[in-house]
Parts: sequence; structure tokens; C-alpha cells
Amino acid sequence: MDVKLPKLGEGAESGTVVGILVKEGDTIAKGQTIVELENEKAVAPIPSTVSGTVTSLRVKEGDKISVGHVILTVAEKDESKPKTVPPGATVARAKEKSPETLNKASPKPEALEIRPEQESATTGLSPAASPSLRKIARELGIDLTRIRGSQRGGRIVMEDLRAYIQRLQKVAEPAKDPTAPTRPQEPTEQMDFSKWGPIARKPLSALRKVIIQRMTENWATIPHVTQFDEADISALMDLRKKYAPAYEQKGVRLTLTSFALKAVVATLKKHPAFNSSLDEAAQEIIFKEYFHIGVAVDTEQGLIVPVIREVDKKNMLEISKEVSDLAEKARSRKTSLEEMKGGTFTISNQGGIGGAHFTPIINKPEVAILGLGRGAMKPVVRGQKIKARLLLPLGLSYDHRVVDGANAARFMVDLVQALENFPEEQVKIG
Repeated sequence: MDVKLPKLGEGAESGTVVGILVKEGDTIAKGQTIVELENEKAVAPIPSTVSGTVTSLRVKEGDKISVGHVILTVAEKDESKPKTVPPGATVARAKEKSPETLNKASPKPEALEIRPEQESATTGLSPAASPSLRKIARELGIDLTRIRGSQRGGRIVMEDLRAYIQRLQKVAEPAKDPTAPTRPQEPTEQMDFSKWGPIARKPLSALRKVIIQRMTENWATIPHVTQFDEADISALMDLRKKYAPAYEQKGVRLTLTSFALKAVVATLKKHPAFNSSLDEAAQEIIFKEYFHIGVAVDTEQGLIVPVIREVDKKNMLEISKEVSDLAEKARSRKTSLEEMKGGTFTISNQGGIGGAHFTPIINKPEVAILGLGRGAMKPVVRGQKIKARLLLPLGLSYDHRVVDGANAARFMVDLVQALENFPEEQVKIG
């Protein structure tokens, strides 16, 4: 019995093997994790669909495999005796499954590479559509949750799929100036750095390839502007010092990130444009009435952004625990794909490392991201006196297609106020 890679989820068709947890001769149970697969920025455990003894491994670490690829072969527990095959059956099956027969029986459509204009807004429910339409969408690599169904109950029909593809093609086509001369794209020059001294080469990991792709796309397709400011967090850090022991008794660390999450959500409620996404195909701005905040986590493999959901509905103790848990899962590469989707705004806190202001890159399809630097004691004029205060560097990058500079300045003013006047009642436990 061959154990094959199952479908990983809507829009996820392949991954890289990063861990093999069994070996030939092992007895495995149904549901037992046999390999770990890296897909986008998550590592997913792949369970066995049968019980039995592993007779051969068909993959190795570093292999990139797709849905349907054979992972390993097992002898099932009830296969103590070989099955008899009628004479001539082998020849008939070989003929039946020959490449010529398969090509004639199931022609495949031409591959169509499509770069969606926005991330999936899936709620976890599969949209209504016929099996044949699902098959077409799957073969074309299209996520049906991105398509608005025109039929009753949001059911998607072929006309909806065709219109969606046409919109993607229209968005993908750059505006052409008929008077501009056409220039062929020049290939990237390959440099031989070893001519000037010793070098070492390190292959890109699957995660680093994803980061390269996403960062390049985000920077190239979003007109970034960054608004800078500083917040006096002296009083806020006094609150943290006062209540940190009570949080530690609950097994939770009270960090600046927890305060920032609450302050950001309070500010987003006043400025909903920063909690939105641009639907380029429909020429609409989507305002989200929920607050799922991504928190950038620095790991040995690269940057991972798990999402904390419903931040506005959670208290500081719940938020602090979730920040700690998700950060630990991210560093151990146990974060699921679902835990990194659906964000409405992102916070990148570099204060624990060092540095001051920086310009974070927006996490598409979001329209803004907040960068926090390390707080530093600085002389500040208060009335007629100069006092030493702890100032936190802030950098707000925003999508200038959706947000104007004046609105970004107003957002930053309100955020600074929210940090400097953080209510003590929100920090108290119980």
C-alpha cells in the first residue's frame, strides 16, 4: 500500500520534506506522523493513512513533493499472504495504465500561471461549487474562496470563474505606452566572487525562498511611505514593572508587545482605513470589522508572522499568553498555515535586539505595518524643565494608494497618545 501526500488545504499543493520520522522496518499506526512538510512559512505534520510495516521510503529530506506523490510504502497488517493475480491481468493493467492510454483518457489543460491580486479571505468554509468546477480551479491553481459567487447562496458557476480569470489578466497587464520603445529584459549577470578571495555557498532554504518572493512582491507592488515618531513610554513601563510579578505567577511574561497590541487596536478603531485591504480587481477598499494582528517573530530559519485573532476581545493576560505561545511555536516551526493567515495589521518589534527607527515592509494584502525599535532614555522638555524620559521609536509603513499622509500622521498621533496614556485597568488581572 502506497501512502501518498494528501491535499494540504485550499491553494496548497506542494511542499518540501524537512523531516522524516520513520524508517524502513518500522511499524506505524494510522494517523501517526511520518514526515514533516514545509509549505510557505509553516511546517505541517503529515500523518499516515494506514497501519502496517514500512517496506520502503520514497522521499528524502529536501525533496519537493506535490499532492499525490508517494511518501512511503507499507505492508498492511492483514497482508500476510500475497494476493493471487489472474493470468493476463498484469498485462491488461499495464496496457490500461500505459502513458498513451492515460494521455488519451484524461487530457490535462494547459498550465496557467496566475498571481492572485489579493490573499484569500477564507473563513474555513468551502464555497459552494460543482465538483467539475472545483477540478478545473484546482488544476489552474485558483483558490475558489477568492471568487464571489453570483448564484443563490453565493454558489460559484463557470461564468464567475471565467470573469475572475479575466480580471486577473487585466490586473496583471501593465499599462503600455505605445510611444515607448520596447527593450528586452537583460539577464542577471553571474559574478564569480571567488576571483577575489575564498567564498562559501549555502543553498536557500524553502522558507528563505518564500521570504524572497513575498518581500519582492510586496515592495514592488505597494507604494510604501513610512511615518516616524516617538512615544514616551515611561509611565507604561512603570505599569509593566508593577504588574509583571502577578503575570509571572500565572506563568506569563508581560511584555511591551502586549501593550502595543492593545494600543494598536484602540487606534485602528479610530482609523479603519489602516485595518483594510485593497481589492484591485473590484476597485474597492475592504474595511474589516475584526482585529487579527500579526506579530513578526525572528527565528533561526527566517521571519515568521503568526496572527493573534480577536485582539479587541481579549484581556492583557490572554494576549500575553498567546504572544508567548505563538512565538515559541514559530521558533520551533510548529506554526500552521492557518495561524499565519487572515491578519489585518502587523507589528514588528525589534526592541529586544536593538536599533531605533526602521522602515518595515507591508505584509500584503494588509495596508500598514508598525515597527517598534528599542526604547532609549532621552532628555525631554516638560514645561520649563528638562527630564529624562524613556522614548520608544515608532515607524508606520503604509500603502499610499489607500492611506494619505495626513491620515497617517493622525494615526500616529493617536497611537502615541494610546501608548503614553495606557489605562491601568487593562493591565490588572481579574
